[in-house]
Amino acid sequence: MGSRNFEIDIVDQVAWLVLSRPDELNTFQPEFWYEFPQALARLGADGAVRALVVASTGRHFTAGLDLAAFGSAELFADGEPARANLARRSLILRMQEALTALERLRVPVLAAVQGGCIGGGVDLITACDMRYATADAFFTVQETKIGIPADLGTLQRLPRVIPDGLARELVYTGRRLPADQALAAGLVNQVFPDRDAMLRGVGEIAAEIVANSPVAVWGSKELLLHARDHTVADGLAYTATWQGGAFQPGEVAESVQARFDKRAARYQDLPSVTTPEQAGR
Repeated sequence: MGSRNFEIDIVDQVAWLVLSRPDELNTFQPEFWYEFPQALARLGADGAVRALVVASTGRHFTAGLDLAAFGSAELFADGEPARANLARRSLILRMQEALTALERLRVPVLAAVQGGCIGGGVDLITACDMRYATADAFFTVQETKIGIPADLGTLQRLPRVIPDGLARELVYTGRRLPADQALAAGLVNQVFPDRDAMLRGVGEIAAEIVANSPVAVWGSKELLLHARDHTVADGLAYTATWQGGAFQPGEVAESVQARFDKRAARYQDLPSVTTPEQAGR
């Protein structure tokens, strides 16, 4: 499963989506914004998938949008102002939704970053649950340098991950945030010496996630995301509703018994979902 922009493999219930245009710095071409959310929808519908790792190839994670490919596309549409502007707005909304799909995925998403994570790359990783980096990694809100505000999620999500003042500094200046500072600020969870070590380490973390009840992990992600955007009181009320509908006595019993037996717990997969693509067949 894959495209010109990325390849996908599923190993031991962990999906690996790997950006695969290293010679072009893994920039996002126009078709990426269609293919990426479609791939996420397929992975999210697969009940056997319990975690997703977004990784990359080559020296850099991604240099963001392939502006050359967009040169004649609707991003720079011209003509009658209202129609051109509305077409541009529709495009930006679609691109935003492509990355927001990472947040809405029912399994945790781990980003593994080597080298540069630039522009749209920051939009992408801030929509993930956790981020990890190599020692040579750096993060840049590049949009300010090219004359536009970041418009695909960085301005909304980055200040919720790192201190607001630091987020503003990075946005206003467009400067690089190196891996050690990203770790200190909380943008990444861990820094590894190189890509191979990072992929091993991230794979081990994903395996720990897979070992837990997928319903409990799904519920935890849903409730954490809700809590981010709501008051504590609203979050508690929503948690009670979720728990009332999704509490799994059998999985709790299995968890306890597995600990008693000193073995790995065995849980059912999540229910599979029919995607719109499958429904149309």
